[in-house]
Amino acid sequence: MKYSVLFLIATIYSCFLSAQNPGNKPGEKNTIKGKITGVLIDSVSRQPVEFATVMLLETQSQNQIDGLTTDEKGEFKFNEIALGKYQLVFSFIGYKNKTSSITLSPEKPDFNLNTIYLIPDSYVLEGVEIVGQASIVENKIDKLVYNAEKDVSTAGGDASDVLSRVPMLSVDVNGGVSLRGSSNIQILINGRPSAIFSGGVAEALKSIPAEQIKSIEVITSPSARYDGEGSAGIINIITRKKAPQGFTGNASASVGTRSNNGNLGLTYAKGRFGLNFSGGFRGNPSRPSISEFVRRDFLDSGERVLTQNGAGDGNNFGGRANLELSYDINAYNRVSSNVNFGGRGRESTNYTDALFIDPAANLRQEYTRESFGDTRSNGLDWSFDYRRTFLKPGKELTFAVQLENDKDRVENLVQQSGNDSTLYRNESNGNRSRNGETLIQLDYTHPFGEKVKLETGVKGIFRGISSDFEYRNFDATSQTFILDELRSDQFDYLQDVYAGYASFNVELSDKWGLLAGARYEATNISGDYDNAERQPFSSSYGNVLPSATLNYKLSELSGIKFSFGQRIQRPEEDFVNPYVAVSDPRDITVGNPLLLPEVTNQYELTFNKSAKAFNMNVGTFYRATRDIIEPILSIIDDGVSLTSYQNIGKSSTFGGNLFASVTLKDKLQLRGNATVIYYSGEGVVNGVRLTNSGAYWNGNMNLSYTFSKTLRAEVNGFYSAPRVSLQGSRAAYARSSFAVRKDIWKKKASIGIVAVQPFAKYLKFPNRLTGSNFEQFSQNAIAQRSYGISFSYRFGKLDFKERNSRGDEQREGNDGF
Repeated sequence: MKYSVLFLIATIYSCFLSAQNPGNKPGEKNTIKGKITGVLIDSVSRQPVEFATVMLLETQSQNQIDGLTTDEKGEFKFNEIALGKYQLVFSFIGYKNKTSSITLSPEKPDFNLNTIYLIPDSYVLEGVEIVGQASIVENKIDKLVYNAEKDVSTAGGDASDVLSRVPMLSVDVNGGVSLRGSSNIQILINGRPSAIFSGGVAEALKSIPAEQIKSIEVITSPSARYDGEGSAGIINIITRKKAPQGFTGNASASVGTRSNNGNLGLTYAKGRFGLNFSGGFRGNPSRPSISEFVRRDFLDSGERVLTQNGAGDGNNFGGRANLELSYDINAYNRVSSNVNFGGRGRESTNYTDALFIDPAANLRQEYTRESFGDTRSNGLDWSFDYRRTFLKPGKELTFAVQLENDKDRVENLVQQSGNDSTLYRNESNGNRSRNGETLIQLDYTHPFGEKVKLETGVKGIFRGISSDFEYRNFDATSQTFILDELRSDQFDYLQDVYAGYASFNVELSDKWGLLAGARYEATNISGDYDNAERQPFSSSYGNVLPSATLNYKLSELSGIKFSFGQRIQRPEEDFVNPYVAVSDPRDITVGNPLLLPEVTNQYELTFNKSAKAFNMNVGTFYRATRDIIEPILSIIDDGVSLTSYQNIGKSSTFGGNLFASVTLKDKLQLRGNATVIYYSGEGVVNGVRLTNSGAYWNGNMNLSYTFSKTLRAEVNGFYSAPRVSLQGSRAAYARSSFAVRKDIWKKKASIGIVAVQPFAKYLKFPNRLTGSNFEQFSQNAIAQRSYGISFSYRFGKLDFKERNSRGDEQREGNDGF
């Protein structure tokens, strides 16, 4: 099947690489060849327009004869051109197109156009604002864009800090991200999936410095072009990648009580060649925590109680480096390659005092536990992209290959002692896992006239996950840890996805637009163990995922959109991995390899309005999900609670969100975002039917004030109410931050001060769960109060007329499925 996909892609790929050239007419003898020369000049600045596109067309047939880009002096030259009548079409990002007609005759085979003036275009082009400044939040027909590079308060933070400020998103204490109340999302980097998330989204986000993020795209109703993964939607992280001419760099550093980081970015572009490097590291030297835990078990013999109080500390560290090379072969063909490497780690220590009382068994156990954890991960991604554009505007072919490899190593040590000899523990457990992924895809866009556009493509994803886990018990005689073979094993998991899609974008009228299509995804899954007593398994399923968006333009700055889409959520690696990371022997979590995917139907109605000083987005949505995956807690022998992931039944979610921003006198900007959700779920857990429902909400407020052209301050606050699940509610929390930034040295450098959670040292996250025979309350509190200072410096000199590579203005966020 894999080779069939490769053959199909290669066949389609070869069909579009040749451009048409006009042939000689019968009897025509073009023995004389001519040449065409000229120079392009900016009509305002009177400077040469470098690397603009010049297309040569045969006048009668409109066939393309040749195409090139202007050089550093704005000059262009066509040689060995047959005599005849031609049109020259000049185009470049940020300028209005221009056409000139010429004739090459036997008397005058050479034609010099001398100076051609291009007029700058002041309109906004796909989020790149040529004149003026883009707002922090922009509403577009298919997504919401948060321009992180314009938010001063994220300096010194990481990707989690940036995401927590984006409308409709919330980030919990562990770094878990949810979109409008659902964590079933797909996170992309520059439009592509990345293996850095295979070891856990939270840890991966902490390894991405905020300074490397340009913007965040939130796509709640993805078209058929995107992967069906992520039942709630897609979050696309756009990193800072520019292609101006020359050399430039930027360096920044931030030092604080909870976080330290440094970043370096280098950009070089010469002619058609571009190189971009970015790298950074981040370290959290110390983050103390305290915890409370109370569980009551209701048994036939009476009630038993487990109480635990703990204190801990931990540190996080990580770094990333990215190198991208690109080359414009000519005006229509571009290749690029990207290598990305990242590493991250976490070390933690926890001390717990516990009391377990079981009156029926006349048992009172008091004990103390120490646990130590060490997690290390590293990953390497490589990608190759080819883009072919055509004379016909909007026609485009892209081909991409991506290889990913991510490795994780986890080690835990647990030592426990108390007033009962059965409480004694001195054991370690560890897991070495590897996530490999190969991605091959081909996309083709074809316009039919000015009002209909077809997008189609195929894709293959081949994932392989291995997990080698071990449990070891300390042997007092040999003073070494002895392998527990009964609990140790190696788990291999394969997942192949074959996809194809077709989507039509139709302009029904001046006000109505339709984007509709369907995607088919076939999934093959298999798993196996080294231990022969555990049975291998395999399954296959196919999903047709339709989507449609109907848009009505009320005015140039406001509109209404209705969307429907079916999405699929395959279980994450942590959900299927049977390895149990034991840090508390009486509270453990294990994966379930036999999980089925969730399938969600989502309906959405949104209204957006923009003005010079006002921006608003209002939306309502409804999600109906079957085979929902939720963590389910069960009480097993000896008072141990076991949490596993299960397909428990179905759920429905209804909600609404409001985002609004207003700017007063170009000085004061207010932004607010709120999401209200009503959840209703039902399912069967351990033979017992459970139901639960309830409302919850989250929101944030932001105030920023510009004192001068070089001084700006910002205040931000966030609150999330307890989130309802089938067995109870999870984690309510609030936090705030303050920031000031000052530009210095003619805006080549800036210095900033950031305060996070200044009014309370700890940020608390309470959880309440209930079942047929238990109720549980737990609360983790993590030190969040921090103060930091940041400094950044920009060096080098650039010409910011970007290299032309037709369609690059859409590359950020639209390359992937």
